[in-house]
Amino acid sequence: MRGLRERRAVRPGARVAVASVVVALALAAGLVAVLGGGGGEGRDTGRTRPEAGRTPAPRAPASSSPSGVPSAARTAPSPTWRQQQAARPYLHPDSQVLDWVRANPGDSRRAVIESRIAGRPAAVWFAEYTPETITSRVRAVTSAAAAEGRVPVLVPYTIPDRDCGGASQGGAPDPDAYAGWIDRFAAGLGHGEVVVVLEPDSIAQTDCLSEDRRADRLALLAHAGRVLKAANPMTRIYYDAGHSGWHAPARQAALLRQAGAASAASAGIFSNVSNFRLTADEIAYDRQVLDALGGPSDLGAVIDTSRNGNGPPADGQWCDPDGRRIGRAPTFDTKEARIDAYLWVKLPGESDGCKGAPGAFSPSYAYELAR
Repeated sequence: MRGLRERRAVRPGARVAVASVVVALALAAGLVAVLGGGGGEGRDTGRTRPEAGRTPAPRAPASSSPSGVPSAARTAPSPTWRQQQAARPYLHPDSQVLDWVRANPGDSRRAVIESRIAGRPAAVWFAEYTPETITSRVRAVTSAAAAEGRVPVLVPYTIPDRDCGGASQGGAPDPDAYAGWIDRFAAGLGHGEVVVVLEPDSIAQTDCLSEDRRADRLALLAHAGRVLKAANPMTRIYYDAGHSGWHAPARQAALLRQAGAASAASAGIFSNVSNFRLTADEIAYDRQVLDALGGPSDLGAVIDTSRNGNGPPADGQWCDPDGRRIGRAPTFDTKEARIDAYLWVKLPGESDGCKGAPGAFSPSYAYELAR
């Protein structure tokens, strides 16, 4: 559901003073400021989004405690999936693949797509900047999941300058708008267990931003994590680690620390969203990132296994490449140390933009992945 491209940005000097406040808040929250230099390692990702304008520095969050993490988030017990292996991911009844299955009872591909894709839990994305309705939309998912005793996987995806002007460009118009949107998103989280995959590509992709905008974004992500955790201490928030073919673990960990991934609000990291890297490679990479990251000892990782059954194509193609397959079914019981879950974050069959419109469901692509 996305595509990664590059856009350069220059922020007016008038924002420097405000940015200083943000940096001071980040330091007060116990974050380590380590800005990596340019030079991104190779990537093979795909996404979809609308264009965003310039981004002024984010406001200092008024609701944070002196330590930067609300007391509720610091003191409330937060069981890990390793302790709750009976937990089951939620299957949301509203998706493009389910719409297609219902509308095409006579299609010869239907049985395969229904049993191998539509019948398996997947993440629910919130990619539109609609502050007026976001609370009710999130609450509809979390309340339905709670009624079934299942755990929803939510993907906030409206970071300003999203995709840096690429195929998935868009997001909130500026950091202040995003902070308000996250407040409203958090208001819909309810009181049960929730997994949040916070802003795919938002950290691994920061090479496309100028240094001051990179600092703004990482501070904004740290603020988002604190807000989400304070709203519902049972929320497990995972931060963007890219994937095993992108940045070196130490470099990615340095960026993750700035974004709050080593804080008390964090459950750990996620990798391989919308990608094709083999699960074994992601397990090794994620453990290296976690080792370099530091932070609480129970931090773990979740891996998107939705399309990695055959691994990445040899030519590095990221846009609906041929010959791929669905991967391991979603589960919180991975039986792997420090790996909290295998999740389907990118719904198989939703195009990267080559076998259909970006983000649109392609039954032919879904069938190719599932058969």
